[in-house]
Amino acid sequence: MNDLPQTPLEQAQSLENLLVAGCEGSNIDNHFYQALRVDLMNDPVLRPLLPDFVRTCRDGNHFWAYIKSVSPHWAPRRKHVRDAMTPIFNHLENVNRSPLDVVASDALQRFDIDGVHVVWEKALSRRHSDPDGAITTARTLLETVCKRILDEAEEPYDEKDDLPALYRAVAVKLQIAPSQYTEDAFRRILGGATSVVEGLGSLRNKIGDAHGQGGKPVRPSSRHAQLAVNLAGAVATFLVETWNFRNT
Repeated sequence: MNDLPQTPLEQAQSLENLLVAGCEGSNIDNHFYQALRVDLMNDPVLRPLLPDFVRTCRDGNHFWAYIKSVSPHWAPRRKHVRDAMTPIFNHLENVNRSPLDVVASDALQRFDIDGVHVVWEKALSRRHSDPDGAITTARTLLETVCKRILDEAEEPYDEKDDLPALYRAVAVKLQIAPSQYTEDAFRRILGGATSVVEGLGSLRNKIGDAHGQGGKPVRPSSRHAQLAVNLAGAVATFLVETWNFRNT
């Protein structure tokens, strides 16, 4: 068996090379394929970015049976594999990332790598490929951050509380509620953050995938998802950094 690459990017590249060769009928090294697949599947951020056929095909024989059904010709098979691997490469190569992505990722990873950070990475990965899902995940990110802060502060809340209610409780606890300031500029900025939170909930309800839609659904584009995720990331980072400031 080949030596297993150490970085996720190298592992993804090796996996793609293996699959492309398999498209042409070459025997796939099952042990190598399975080792690559397991490593990538065990990463909660990378798992949803893998092609569906990688998640379901446990060995080379399963992949060969699958790829033969895609096309009898090599070129369409290779294109199918490369297109399906694009989301994970975009993520690993930081394509379509903004400066906010990096700042928020650092803050949220340090705050809660297994909970909050996983949701944030999922939102980032969906902005262009799944705008509906990205909008839903943007709201989930803020809900997760708010609940985590309230848990850390030992502040009670109802699991049925909606996002605005959770945010108000956190804002009061962190002393960032607009009503707690007399300076007009701060009141406006903090009031804007509250409006963003309420707007994200409304946006998700109207055009996100949280509710069924009628005969003329409004479908969000990637720019809508980009806006929703960026706003959620900025507010989530502000909450986390304020919590850290109050507790250091």
